[in-house]
Order: sequence, then structure tokens, then C-alpha cells
Amino acid sequence: MDWDDAYANAAHIPGADAYPGKWTQAASAFRAEAMCEVDLPYGESLRQRFDLFHPPRLAKGLVVFVHGGYWLRFDKSFWSHLAAGPLAHGWAVAMPSYDLCPAVRIGDIGRQVATAIGVVAERIPGPIRLVGHSAGGHLVARMTAPRLGARWQERVERLVAISPVADLAPLMRTSMNVDLKIDAVEALAESPVHLPPPSIPVTVWVGADERPVFLEQAQSLAEAWQCEQVVEPGLHHFNVVERLAEPNSLLTLAVVSAA
Repeated sequence: MDWDDAYANAAHIPGADAYPGKWTQAASAFRAEAMCEVDLPYGESLRQRFDLFHPPRLAKGLVVFVHGGYWLRFDKSFWSHLAAGPLAHGWAVAMPSYDLCPAVRIGDIGRQVATAIGVVAERIPGPIRLVGHSAGGHLVARMTAPRLGARWQERVERLVAISPVADLAPLMRTSMNVDLKIDAVEALAESPVHLPPPSIPVTVWVGADERPVFLEQAQSLAEAWQCEQVVEPGLHHFNVVERLAEPNSLLTLAVVSAA
């Protein structure tokens, strides 16, 4: 198997090059109209910042969205418009950036995300819902680890992992690993498939038209955790996450529905 091709989403999505520009334009337009606070710090580095979007009334609780990009690219500014769905249901939405590989390891990124959630949780009371896409799906799934020992974990009542990378071991065979630097020890420690199933409702969400390896990754997590899996027809890795911008999409409803 050509492992680089197996995990190359853009090469198999028509018009893939246009997506980042479309996302940034939609995100910028959304921030201009939304009730939001931007670039709030949760750590020392320039990328340890989060944006916080507020509903027009007292928030029901907090949704945290963690972006993907193979831990190598993107930041919070690409995804602001995805807050629209949860906001319409009365939830505050936080979107953190984080330092990227190879400057840090994947385990370091996980610790940054945990810190970010803790900082936001001090500002927004009530229940917490976690949602992440691709590498972000990996990161929010990692937030269920008992060894984190974070007080905010007791408030997490639902998790939705969209197209998650649940097992890091196959990525050791890709050229990305020059920068990711995953070794066998990290693959075992940081892969959600090796964590005990969390006690909260979890939904693994994936597009039916995604690369076979992402369908396999999603299935492996759903099987390991014995949780709900949704394969949404007609969607690929880049547009499956866009449904979060729609208040009445099945994906948004999965995030905000009663626990």
C-alpha cells in the first residue's frame, strides 16, 4: 500500500485547492457578524489562543471545536463559521489553535488542548460538549483519558469525533512522520483506540466518500469504544465537517442533542 496516497485527502477530492480559501472567507464573514471574543490566551506561545463565540442569551453550556490538519497546518481562523450550528441552539462555542508539529509532539498538542478547555470552562458554566475533525477528532477523543485528571472532565457530557485519526500507528509509514515524529511508544500512548471507553455518549461521524483508511479509522474507534457510528452519504473529508454550520443538520443535532 502507498501510505502517503492512502492518507492524502486533497488528491482525491475534486476542487480541493479551493476549500481553504472558501473556509477562511466564510469564517471571516461570520466573525464580523457574531458576538465573539478573539485571540484569547490560554498559554505562552502565539498559537495558544482561542476564539469564543457567544449566543444572544445565557449559554446552555460550552461546545469546544478542535480543528484538524494532521497536527501540521491550519488554525482556529479557518473554522469560525462552524460555530453557527451550536450557537443557534444556545451553546457558546470555543475554538482553540495549538502549536504544530514538528515544533512540538502530538502529545504536547493534546496537553495544550486540555489546558485550553480548562481555561474556557472557567468562563462558561454548565455542561461541555467536545467535537473535533480529523486530527481534531483524535484530540477531542484523547480528552477522555482518565490520566488527564482535569476537573472540567466531569462536565463533559457528549463527544462527537468527525473523521478521527483514532490509531496513529499507520501514520508512522507516511512521509508526514518526518515532521510528526510518531514512534511506537507515542502511537500506543496517544491513540484513542487504546484508551478505555468513556462513560459519556460518543458518536463517531464520517463521510461515506472519504478515503478507505478514514472509514477504517472511524470504524476502529467505534468498535473499540462500542459507540455510535454514523456514515453520512455523499460527503468526503473536507465537506463532512461543514455541516456544523447548519443549525438543523444531523451533525449539529448530534452535538447539541440531550445527553
